[in-house]
Amino acid sequence: MAERAPLSLTARLAFGITGLLIVGGLVLALAAFGYGRAAARETYDRLLVGAASDIAASVGVENGRVVVDIPVSAFELLALAPDDRIAYQVRGVDGEVLTGHAELPAPPEGADFYDADFRGEPARFLRVTRRFAERSVSGNVEVIVGQTLQARRDLAFDITSKALYGLAVGGFAMLALAVFVVRSALRPLDRLARRIAARDPQDLTPLETAAPREVAPLVGSVNTFMARLERQFDTTRNLISDSAHQLRTPVAALRAQADLALTETDPARRDGLVERIHRRSVSLGRLLDQMLSHALVVHRTGSARREALDLRDIALDIVEAGDHLVIAPGTEVRLEIGEDPVTVMADALSLREAAKNLLSNALSHGHPPIAVGTGIEGGERLLWVRDAGDGPPEGVADAIGDRFLRSAASSGQTSGLGLSISKSVAEAYGGRLRLEHAAGGFRAVLALPAPEGTGP
Repeated sequence: MAERAPLSLTARLAFGITGLLIVGGLVLALAAFGYGRAAARETYDRLLVGAASDIAASVGVENGRVVVDIPVSAFELLALAPDDRIAYQVRGVDGEVLTGHAELPAPPEGADFYDADFRGEPARFLRVTRRFAERSVSGNVEVIVGQTLQARRDLAFDITSKALYGLAVGGFAMLALAVFVVRSALRPLDRLARRIAARDPQDLTPLETAAPREVAPLVGSVNTFMARLERQFDTTRNLISDSAHQLRTPVAALRAQADLALTETDPARRDGLVERIHRRSVSLGRLLDQMLSHALVVHRTGSARREALDLRDIALDIVEAGDHLVIAPGTEVRLEIGEDPVTVMADALSLREAAKNLLSNALSHGHPPIAVGTGIEGGERLLWVRDAGDGPPEGVADAIGDRFLRSAASSGQTSGLGLSISKSVAEAYGGRLRLEHAAGGFRAVLALPAPEGTGP
C-alpha cells in the first residue's frame, strides 16, 4: 500500500484553526445560550413585575370589602408575548380567590418568582403582596401573575443564533486570513526549493539567500550537508585519481617483468625477476592498503561520532597489535605512557589508523629503538612515535605529509600516503601533525586539542 503523503503546513494550520474555532464556537455557543436565557428571563420577568404591580395597585377596599378593578395596561404588557398563555389570580386576606384562575399552583414558601406547570405547559409566575391595615380589612392581598415560556425561548434562541452567526462569519474570515498569512510566510521556502531544484547536480556551493530568521537554521543545515557531501565527493575523486596515478606504473612494471620471466631461460635471471615481481607485489599491496585506509579515515572523520578517548589506550593497542613484528622483525618497540589519562574527543578507529601509519613509517625509515608514547604539552594532547634516527633532511621534512611524496612506480617503496593519513586525521580533529627532532632521535607527533571544559 502506497504511503500517504504528509499534509502541507497550510493544511495543518487550516485544520488546527478549524478545530480551535469549533471548540471555541461550542464554548461561545453555550455562553451565548446561557446569556440569551438570562436576558430573556430578565426581560419577561420585568413584564410580569409590571403587570402584577398594575393589578396590585388596582386592589382597593369599598364598604369593608376588597375589590379588584384589573387595568387594561396589565394585559397590554403581557400581550408583548402574543404566543404565550397568561394566567392571574388575586387572593383576599382570608385566602379566598377574588378573581382570576382558581387552579394556579401555590407559590413556595418565601418565594416571589417560581416556575410551575400551567395546564400542561411550563410557566413562570410572580407573586406580589399588598398589605391592608384598615378597620374593616386587615391583612395581605396576594396577586399572582403567570406566563408560559414560549417567548422566552424564542428570544434566547434569537440571541444565540445571532451570536453564532457573527462567530461563524468572523471564524471564516480568520481562517482565510490565517491561510493567506501562512502562505505568504512560507514563500521563502518555496523560493529556496526552486533555487535548489534549478541547481546543477555538481554545484554543491553554499546557498546564499536572504532567508527569514526562522528559516535560516534550515539553510545552514542544507549548507552543512552539502559541504559534507562535497568532502565525500572529493574523497571519491581523490581515491580514483590516486588509484590511476599510483597503480598504472607498478601494474605495468609487474606485467613487463612477468612477461620477461615467462620467456627467460636462464634460471638465475628468472629467479631474480621473480624476486623483483614479489617485491613489487608486496609494495603494491601495501600501497592499496594505505589508499583504502586513507579513504576510510577521511570518510570517518567527517561522519563518525566523536567520543572521549584516552590516547594511552590507542598507544597500547597499536603496540599490542604486533604489526612491527611483521614489518621489521626483531625491532624493539617500547611503550612510554604515564599514569594520568590523556583525553581527547575523536574517533578511535581513525586515531588508531593514524598512529599505525606513524609507527609503520618509523619502522620503515627510522632506526631502532622505536618508542610509542603519549603526553600533555602546552595544553595539547600528544600521541607520538620516536625513533633513534636523525630524521629526513629539512627540505624533505617540510614536504612530509603531502600525498605522493615519492613515486611508488619509481621506488617500489612508498607514496607518502602514510603520513598524509596521519596529517588528515590530526587536522580533522582540530590538531596538527608535528615532525621534530627530540632528545634521543626524531619524533612524529599527533598533537590534538584538549576537550572543551578541561584545563590545559
